[in-house]
Amino acid sequence: METKEGYKQQDYGMETKRYCQTLDLRNDPQLIETYKKLHSQEHVWKEIIKGIREVGILEMEIYILGTRLFMIVETPLDFDWDSAMARLAELPKQSEWEALTAKYQVADANAASSEKWKLMERIFHLYKF
Repeated sequence: METKEGYKQQDYGMETKRYCQTLDLRNDPQLIETYKKLHSQEHVWKEIIKGIREVGILEMEIYILGTRLFMIVETPLDFDWDSAMARLAELPKQSEWEALTAKYQVADANAASSEKWKLMERIFHLYKF
């Protein structure tokens, strides 16, 4: 459900950096609804949340429009993307989660999360004065 209220950002009391990624889902309304349910607070696997935190990710958000997913990942400034994604791929349950979600995604079913989700290039930023 869209909101015109916006989403409050967390303040971590330190400088952070943000990664933005995209991934497409299969164009099937039933699959999309199931995918959304898998990511709900009630159904997302606790081991996946724990693993995301364990590799140093402070906040993660996924947005959807049609079949397009958009993910924002907030991290500390010293976060190293490649090493964190390599660690994440090795954590318990991660490969099982990737296999489960792969059937909903337009991506290689054997790919790791960091291979399926494509990092986006920021082309505009409105800086505060």
